[in-house]
Amino acid sequence: MLHMLILGMGYSAFRLAARLRAEGWQVTGVRRSADANHIAFGDEPAVRAAIAGATHILSSVPPEGEDDPVLTRYGAAIAVAPALWLGYLSSTGVYGDAAGAWVDEASPVGQGRRTARARADLGWGALRPDVRRFRLPGIYGPGRSALDRVRAGKAHRIALPGQVFSRVHVDDIVGGIIAAFDGPPGAYNLADDYPCAQNDVIATACELLGRPLPPLLSLEQADLSPQALAFYAENRRVANGRARRLLGWKPLYPTHIEGLRACLVEENQPC
Repeated sequence: MLHMLILGMGYSAFRLAARLRAEGWQVTGVRRSADANHIAFGDEPAVRAAIAGATHILSSVPPEGEDDPVLTRYGAAIAVAPALWLGYLSSTGVYGDAAGAWVDEASPVGQGRRTARARADLGWGALRPDVRRFRLPGIYGPGRSALDRVRAGKAHRIALPGQVFSRVHVDDIVGGIIAAFDGPPGAYNLADDYPCAQNDVIATACELLGRPLPPLLSLEQADLSPQALAFYAENRRVANGRARRLLGWKPLYPTHIEGLRACLVEENQPC
């Protein structure tokens, strides 16, 4: 039986696990704390046994401080594991600020604020020759999108002409990972086809929900958190051509418009 071990059961990983289980896979998840369905990250005998028994291994654990905790604790075991496939969920933050220009997998990494993430990305790439690194921009999906911020009255429109971002629907991440099961190793950007201003995304969410647009504010007026301010500190467009060419992948949701519509449909489905 195909057996996926996922280290770090975050939003995207849960979506992937559900898809794989529906297709007949065995999935083992590792979280910070154990529960009825997951192994604890610190339970070394159980985690090492899972590493040795999995056919596929994916880490979605971000760096903690300056280090990647998976590489630090289990990297040596993963390097010699019999798994047929190995993947790592990285970030397009490794490219840093591009002043609105396009970046692809050949662009330099480690130039921006996400230096720990860049080191982890490169560390995974050096661990084994068969690693697939998925560099992800802003992730959204059901229960985690501009729709939720608009509903909660927490959406902002910021006056930053020329500022653009890339994003990706969670199901397109899942589709990219699955496409890479039969694709060559290396780094892949998984992003939609339409980098645009965050204001455009908020406007679409407001239109779908029938809500008024929030006021247009300066960064100072918006009084954003340090994390939100860091989001606006970088400006780039993320190219997805390599994943299209080598994996045969293409986004189900090529723009945020289709993606937010799909979120709304799923969120309105009865439980």
